[in-house]
Amino acid sequence: MFELRPLDPERYRRDTRRIAFVLIAVFLVLAMLLSTLAVRLFGEPGGDNFRWNLIGVLAGLAATAAVVRLKLWSTPWMAPAVYGWQLKRNLMRVTNVMHGVKAGVAARDADALKLLRFYHLGVMQMHQLDGNPADSALVREIDAHQALMVAQGIAPQQTRLDPEWLDAVRRHLPSGR
Repeated sequence: MFELRPLDPERYRRDTRRIAFVLIAVFLVLAMLLSTLAVRLFGEPGGDNFRWNLIGVLAGLAATAAVVRLKLWSTPWMAPAVYGWQLKRNLMRVTNVMHGVKAGVAARDADALKLLRFYHLGVMQMHQLDGNPADSALVREIDAHQALMVAQGIAPQQTRLDPEWLDAVRRHLPSGR
């Protein structure tokens, strides 16, 4: 179950920039090392070794992805980037069933109302963390939805994404997605 966490946007951006630079450096080192190794092992002196360089770069990319996922992903210094990735991934899960969410909201289904509220809170946090101002039309939609939830007697503070909400919305989709 994913939960929104309060984060300082300035610190988040500073930390994710630092993480990006470290990962770029890891990729560059691995790509250069593996390209050099591929050319030395399989290349021809003075020949066209483009394919070996390309293979080395692709192997460096794969190795970087493996190092990030298997070794670095769970380290504390990667936490801001992991949280941002998880936030965007979970917002996409809601986006994938948004037509069902909107239909459920129109029918005043509690699960759909909570799911849309979580989505709104997540999108607002994503805008804040990325340093982008929220669109005024989005803010009006969020405010109207919050008022609807209060009128329905549902707490507007929905900071956890309950997988059951997604399942409930999916069950009501025509294609059963």
